[in-house]
Amino acid sequence: MELLPTVVASGWASGINAYLCVAMLGLLGRFGGVDAVPEVLTRTDVLLVAGALYLVEFVADKVPYLDSIWDAISTAIRPTAGAVLAILLAGDASSVEQAVLAATGGGAALVSHLVKGGLRLVVNTSPEPVTNIGTSLAEDVAVAGVATMAVLNPVPAAIIAGFLLLIGLLLLIVLWRRVRRGYRRLKDWRERRRADAPTHPTHR
Repeated sequence: MELLPTVVASGWASGINAYLCVAMLGLLGRFGGVDAVPEVLTRTDVLLVAGALYLVEFVADKVPYLDSIWDAISTAIRPTAGAVLAILLAGDASSVEQAVLAATGGGAALVSHLVKGGLRLVVNTSPEPVTNIGTSLAEDVAVAGVATMAVLNPVPAAIIAGFLLLIGLLLLIVLWRRVRRGYRRLKDWRERRRADAPTHPTHR
């Protein structure tokens, strides 16, 4: 299971942005001479498709509410990409090892995707688009970095991916609680205002 750190890191990256992860790995394999990258990812057609889809996601991921719709559409895509990447990375490993790695990669991608989607729902409670753009750019940088390290320094990459996943989960819990408190306060304020509103007698 020496590929486990690579699979965990690439799975996390796939859950955040599968197309960027595939594109980064393919570019590293084709132009960086990284032998750990499966040859299929270095093909021109794969790079072009991954690059084009990443450009679409780059725009969609930075528009409030559209990013959450895109996340919903990607619910099946990102975990699948994490599992497929794990199988490709496994290469000639036994079928049992391939199954374990596929489950690990897909599971890591699913968890990171759910955390990302939850955070975006919270971020979308803010009316300005700056937070969305900043969050998306930070995710892109993190995915590019972790995907690169996944095939160059797998163990540190897996540790960083685990740390980022934990931070994201904690942020989601804290921010969600704040949003709920804010919603309750707004609801209470509206009820008090409605109760204090003068009632006008009905004239016949």
